[in-house]
Amino acid sequence: MGAAFLGSLAGRASASVTPLDFSRPPSQPLAALPPEFAPKARRVIYLHMAGAPSQLELFEHKPELTKFDGKDCPASFLAGKRFAFISGVPQLLGAQYPFHQAGQAGAWISDRLPHLEKHIDDLCFVRSMRTDQFNHAPAQLLLQTGHERLGFASFGSWVTYGLGTENQNLPGFIVLTSGGKNPDGGKQLWGPGYLPGVYQGVQCRSLGEPVLYLKNPAGVSRPLRRRMLDSIGAINGLTHAEYANPETVTRTAQYELAFRMQIEATDAMDWPGEPAAVRARYGARPGEASFANNCLVARRLAERGVRFIQLHHWGWDSHGASQNEALNIGFADRCRETDQPIAALLTDLKERGLFDDTLVVWAGEFGRTSMRENRGGQEMQFVGRDHNPGAFTIWMAGGGVKPGMSYGETDPLGYEIVKNPVEVRDLHATLLYLLGLDHRKLTYPFQGLDQKLTSVKPARIVGDLLA
Repeated sequence: MGAAFLGSLAGRASASVTPLDFSRPPSQPLAALPPEFAPKARRVIYLHMAGAPSQLELFEHKPELTKFDGKDCPASFLAGKRFAFISGVPQLLGAQYPFHQAGQAGAWISDRLPHLEKHIDDLCFVRSMRTDQFNHAPAQLLLQTGHERLGFASFGSWVTYGLGTENQNLPGFIVLTSGGKNPDGGKQLWGPGYLPGVYQGVQCRSLGEPVLYLKNPAGVSRPLRRRMLDSIGAINGLTHAEYANPETVTRTAQYELAFRMQIEATDAMDWPGEPAAVRARYGARPGEASFANNCLVARRLAERGVRFIQLHHWGWDSHGASQNEALNIGFADRCRETDQPIAALLTDLKERGLFDDTLVVWAGEFGRTSMRENRGGQEMQFVGRDHNPGAFTIWMAGGGVKPGMSYGETDPLGYEIVKNPVEVRDLHATLLYLLGLDHRKLTYPFQGLDQKLTSVKPARIVGDLLA
């Protein structure tokens, strides 16, 4: 009786939200589909600061924290909490950089971001993000896939599955990395999970060939490559007719996309051909695998109709375990590496008429503690902060978000949220809404469940963030 009752509830729940049809011709898996309702944004540029920047050194002005700098942390901050490295009783740590108000809204910002400050009235801050993961890889997976475990589809893959892409000669989802390493979550952060492989993010390189093995080998002309693909396609067609495996058709479509990309991808990545003034605006330099170069490429990809562009910049893990992780050394370097390029990207999008329908997102995977890290209970040589999943700040711009907005609030020491908490699934639901998609209807059947980016827990669209 109980099983029958629960089954009837599940039937009514599924009937209230009917999944949409995202099927396409097998030979056109990236064909553009209309959104369910009028979108505010047509594309996304997601800037992931891998390692989790300290909001207390960038956007969260907490004079009370500075007042109590060096004092023992209150016991209430430690009771029942899990930390990656803090032990014993740490000391409170005030902001390492001066803050000031800027823009018409008077938003607080530190002196580490002088270029971004010029765009502060375009930014929509969420100061009350939280997560339930306090280690990098699971927290990055949660932010990018909606789950802390491996095997789930990434946000960019969901968007490309739901909307396709406007340029059939380029992937719908392109990933660029900088900082010397991939994020802790690895390539699963742009993986397709259970979605067909065609929706995975394609990682492009800043140096050399944009995609490895994209060029024809010596002695293979473009007409010869065309004949080879025709033959492979015919054989794959026979295989698909016999076994009906959708991945067979996906593989054929990927071969065809690679053939078309040989010309278009090379052109999209040819940013050294940009005017000298534009390159100088970004701080882009040929011969480097840099975040500045990637931001310039991101604008070029946005112009060419790529649906989802994701930039990962590694190195923001400011524990204080070394100079590179010190808030007053390595952290300052990360700010210099990203501040000018991000500001240039926003300026370029505006000048080219792309800003209003491009959703730009800047985020780390969690925040940092209000206390100074003390591994082993000892004061460390360099200044750093431990992971804080309970509160962090992100910002968005363009694409239908409310400019000059600050949403949510943390306590006077910047440690816990006291107003308007936002869960990761709420952020996902809101971003999908801006793209014209209902997060409840963007589903894919897998293992007996209509899988969703927002999973099974309730998720809300944060209406106050919408313009």
